[in-house]
Amino acid sequence: MVYLTLFSILKNETEAEDGAQESMINAYRHLASFRGDAKFSTWLTTIAINEGRKRLRKTKGQAEDSIEEQIEEHEGDFTPAPLTDWREIPLEALERKELREALRVAVTELPDIYRQVFILRDLEELNIEETAQALAINPGAVKVRLHRARMMLQKRLVPYLKTTAPARRAFFGRAL
Repeated sequence: MVYLTLFSILKNETEAEDGAQESMINAYRHLASFRGDAKFSTWLTTIAINEGRKRLRKTKGQAEDSIEEQIEEHEGDFTPAPLTDWREIPLEALERKELREALRVAVTELPDIYRQVFILRDLEELNIEETAQALAINPGAVKVRLHRARMMLQKRLVPYLKTTAPARRAFFGRAL
């Protein structure tokens, strides 16, 4: 949960991993300050959100590396491809992978305030009150932001789903 929260904020696996470790260390150090007003998971998520925001502020000022330099550094570094489960139908696996990627991109492109609420509510399954406490906003704002995030995702994904959704089949293989 901590890693997913940080990944939704930072959009970088390595930074999210480092931030998750730092969040857990901070939580352990300040365990005595946990009052029990909210659930422990909400308290931990709040620590993770604060850590993510701190890392974003810190990295804003740093210059980004050139893509060309990264390519030259890793030239010749290859990792073997994961083994494929041959029991699944390749076309279905490809469609699921494409859908997962389209969903990931759509969630990544959401504005921060909507993406954070969407991740906490629909992926991490926090309730409205826990999400509101974690983000330090009121429950009404959580509901509005979640609705807007879902509508943005729907608007973004409907064209993709219309073009890639397989035709439904009726009896004797005829399309409906």
